[in-house]
Amino acid sequence: MLNTQRRLTRSAKRKELAHRSIYILPNIFTTASMLGGFFAIVMALKGNYIYACAAILGSLICDGLDGKVARATNTVSRFGIEYDSLADLVAFGVAPAVCIYLWGLMDYGRIGWLGAFLFVACGAMRLARFNVQVEKVGTSHFVGLPIPAAASMVMAVIALAHRLGFEGPVNFLPVLIMVFALSFLMVSGIPYMSFKELRLSRLKSFNGLVVTLIFFGLAAFEPYIVAFALIGGYVLLGPLGARIFLRGKAKKMAESQTHELKHSEAKELPPTAQGTENRTQGE
Repeated sequence: MLNTQRRLTRSAKRKELAHRSIYILPNIFTTASMLGGFFAIVMALKGNYIYACAAILGSLICDGLDGKVARATNTVSRFGIEYDSLADLVAFGVAPAVCIYLWGLMDYGRIGWLGAFLFVACGAMRLARFNVQVEKVGTSHFVGLPIPAAASMVMAVIALAHRLGFEGPVNFLPVLIMVFALSFLMVSGIPYMSFKELRLSRLKSFNGLVVTLIFFGLAAFEPYIVAFALIGGYVLLGPLGARIFLRGKAKKMAESQTHELKHSEAKELPPTAQGTENRTQGE
């Protein structure tokens, strides 16, 4: 009994030590993600917005790798989780806000920088809520638009405008509306699909392979347009999918209530009445 308790105590101590440890490998990718965000700010200040978009893309890649490396090497720590959130705020909150302000919101004065600040503030609240709710919600979906997706949408608009010949700064009212809409979506309760549990390795469809090849061909031919279409579709899919989800949930609840009501009515009938009803149904 004592040996079992000692082993449990040692195991708990090892887990606590691992929880407090600072691992180098995953945090290198987190630092690289934050570096990409800082470099995007520098490029935006110089007016090189397309380089800023490329830097944010690099941040997205590094942000996706740090969690995978931590889980693959069993080096997940509380420090890494908090550090990742701070890096995300710089790379996907501050950097896109500065870029979109200098590129498309500066001419709107106070409401322009207010929209950029709202993007940063809502992104920070989105990250804080994610850290609090991650164990309750799970990994099947996100509550609210993820901040990397919001940053990707901002940079996709800038990249698409560059492809169409608008180098910036520009003065487009839809850009201002988009920034406020993305800020609202980040702090909303709208569920967004998570790709963490999507098992692509088990897909065995030949048609899926053909569609993938076509997609890569289009992406190589028009990368800015394809990126804008994909990210824009994901952003819009949240509200549309939420409506479909709520309708399906309401339908299931109505069916469940109807079934329970019939079951309760059948229980309330006396035995003679139930037998008479069964004989009537048999006839």
